[in-house]
Amino acid sequence: MSLETLWLALLGLLLAGYFVLGGYDYGVQMLHPLLGRDSGESREGERAGGNGALDAIAPFFLGNEVWLVAFAGVLFGAFPHLEGTLLSGLYPLIVAILVGLVLGNAAIQLRGRADGARGRRWWDALIVFGGALPAVCWGLVLGLLLHGVPRRADGSFRIGFGEVLSPFVLACGATTALLFAAHGAAFVALRSAPELACRAARLGTRLLRTAGAAGTLPLLLTLFGAGASMTNRVTSAVITALLAAALAGAWWSLTGGHHVRAFAATCCASALPVLLVGAGHYPYVLISSAGSGMTIHHAVTDGATLKILTAFGVVLIPVILAYQSWSWWAFRGRTGRRHPSYF
Repeated sequence: MSLETLWLALLGLLLAGYFVLGGYDYGVQMLHPLLGRDSGESREGERAGGNGALDAIAPFFLGNEVWLVAFAGVLFGAFPHLEGTLLSGLYPLIVAILVGLVLGNAAIQLRGRADGARGRRWWDALIVFGGALPAVCWGLVLGLLLHGVPRRADGSFRIGFGEVLSPFVLACGATTALLFAAHGAAFVALRSAPELACRAARLGTRLLRTAGAAGTLPLLLTLFGAGASMTNRVTSAVITALLAAALAGAWWSLTGGHHVRAFAATCCASALPVLLVGAGHYPYVLISSAGSGMTIHHAVTDGATLKILTAFGVVLIPVILAYQSWSWWAFRGRTGRRHPSYF
């Protein structure tokens, strides 16, 4: 395997890791009003008993952002030509994702300081918005990358309302948001006290069925020539089948009360769209709707820089993995009245 392919695989791994870890953050935020505590309870009772679904992500949600930071670092360092084209072309969606991250993180931390139920309802609305906006926008980004972007003669591109509002891209946005919501429900079922876990599992099964139904639309559009433009069709078909199997496995596991298996299945389902973009388009890293594309050879930096980055990557990537493993071990177990409310 060449250094170019190795760094492309690492780039995909980091983004897939963020979809898995940040995806359940988005999902829990979207489901917070449905899985939170009863609105009629007092503020003191809420503090004593926790904040429902939010307590499940409390020890992790800021730490999960390290995967997004690492992804951006690799994109800037190893693939500067792709970064210059991609981020400028997708600028509106990238800004929307960052706005959602900032608003959601701030609302989660400030909700507990609100005076009265009305103030908490405002923060709750921002929590949901801060989860839904990045989830939908990431789906739109995936849809655009799968379908192809309108590249100009100089290699740049700009997306407009026509590209974003196409049926295929909108269907990808809706499917991704539903997938992250189901992923969040599976995480709450895994982490929460039995009563809340049962509610999350029931909600998760409904979300998985809805996500599966929504996912058939982009698939049908692709089959009729109005969807994804895949370079490696056999590989893409295999990954799509694995995604469908992961959704079915998650639904079966939640229905049977196997929360660990369900969460493992939703983790796979959240990561597979990234693999679909990378492996389905390889050796292209950016497909154009006009027929041309940017290959990995044109996107990557020079060989000397890759060797220097490899020396840093050998150290930093294990540190990130070790940190994530330690945080999961340190905060293992279910939430409940025996655990502190972090918010």
